[in-house]
Amino acid sequence: MSLSGPSGPLRPRRIRRGAALTVLFATVLAAAAATDVLPQQDPADDPRGPDAAAHAPAASAAPGDRAVRDEVVRAAAEALADGRSGAQAAEEVVSRSGDRWGVVYEAGEYAEFERALDGAYTGVGLGARRTAEGLIEVTRVQRGGPAERAGIRPGDRLRTVDGRSVDGQTAARVVALLRGDGADGDGTAAAAGTPVVLGLQRGERTWSRTLRRAELAAEAVDVRRLDGDAVLVRVTAFTRGSGERVRRAVAAAPAGAGVVLDLRGNGGGLVAEAVAAASAFLDGGLVATYDVHGEERALHADPGGDTTRPLVVVVDGGTMSAAELLTGALKDRGRAVTVGSRTFGKGAVQMPSRLADGSVAELTVGHYRTPAGLRVDGRGITPDVPAPTRAQERARTVLSGLGRGT
Repeated sequence: MSLSGPSGPLRPRRIRRGAALTVLFATVLAAAAATDVLPQQDPADDPRGPDAAAHAPAASAAPGDRAVRDEVVRAAAEALADGRSGAQAAEEVVSRSGDRWGVVYEAGEYAEFERALDGAYTGVGLGARRTAEGLIEVTRVQRGGPAERAGIRPGDRLRTVDGRSVDGQTAARVVALLRGDGADGDGTAAAAGTPVVLGLQRGERTWSRTLRRAELAAEAVDVRRLDGDAVLVRVTAFTRGSGERVRRAVAAAPAGAGVVLDLRGNGGGLVAEAVAAASAFLDGGLVATYDVHGEERALHADPGGDTTRPLVVVVDGGTMSAAELLTGALKDRGRAVTVGSRTFGKGAVQMPSRLADGSVAELTVGHYRTPAGLRVDGRGITPDVPAPTRAQERARTVLSGLGRGT
């Protein structure tokens, strides 16, 4: 689900936000042969949605601008023939292409990413983002994980990982360091139990902590009762099954109870899961449109959702991609009041291409729009009710004005 930034020698950049986790779990989140055998299946035929194919290196639609795709495939093949890294060569091409969201995974990284979409990963249990000043800020700490046990809190600044400064790095590169990607030279994450030393800052205080990576389960959906009949449904990423968990939470809520759907810090995930979540509140109809190489397609909700329950959606600058798709659908369809601050603005559709050495390049093939035709990429979504601070409290106030649910 991550921000672009200066390239460096650490790992291939992994910029995720649409079909991926990208205000990233800092421990996650988080096919075309080199012989010019290119994918042929149309991405619109993938029932999971346009971004979903990016998480299965199958023979799906020809990815990215065709000229860039061809150059990526050729560069990887030539590098491999010369005994060099095909992934690194592909990354260099992607970096020059101007594709803001282009990403290259080594084979082991891609396998780990797939595992993260299933809700399992090895890491320290924190989320991070790059600020406008180029600093890395902790956005979320997983309950019971190594980061929480070490006393790390949201808002803390991450300064170094194993003695290496992370200032100016992308959130994706920081993820690579925290996971220990490439520790064995194959692009896979370090094993559970291995140490990682974090340099941290909170206000004027600076300190370091040694954490040990652990096998963790992503907590993608959290449901709890608020005062009165209101229900809080917090979705931190659209991993597999998260859309159905949202639907079950809504169905199980007391009749007429209002829902606060908290998407703050949600870096995206699988588009199909966001559409499933939209189906909890819509009785069919348009969720988003998207283009692939200029050809327009559409995503629709399933019929039968709850269209009367009061609903407020909370968003912020960490709400990205698939989470923005869901926000835009509920906002434009008049189904929810949105509260918080402007979303990130990541609305790219990406498709994968497997390279000769097993690495995977994902290139942008188009962009999605909300039901009202708003292009999200680079713009984000402005909430109906601005609330840069105390957003959840403001959401509950708004919910009380919509009907039952206080």
